[in-house]
Amino acid sequence: MIHPSKRRKCIFRTSCSKHVYEKTAEEGFISGLKALKYRFKNCRSGAGIIEHPTGEIYIILPNRRILNEPEISERFIKNKNQ
Repeated sequence: MIHPSKRRKCIFRTSCSKHVYEKTAEEGFISGLKALKYRFKNCRSGAGIIEHPTGEIYIILPNRRILNEPEISERFIKNKNQ
């Protein structure tokens, strides 16, 4: 088992497993698979963090989608500020 401090931190506020579960439960199996594919393709590698002069934090995903602060994991934001 990997110690929690050594695990990769998710960039999304809602974890991938929870997001995929919710999509599957609400919209069906195919929608769940699409959500899994999207999250897998847009995970940490290739994502870039941007801090706006106002102090707001954004992340640009590999597919060029921009996540604003409410969508970004609090742990990820806190770790980037340290």
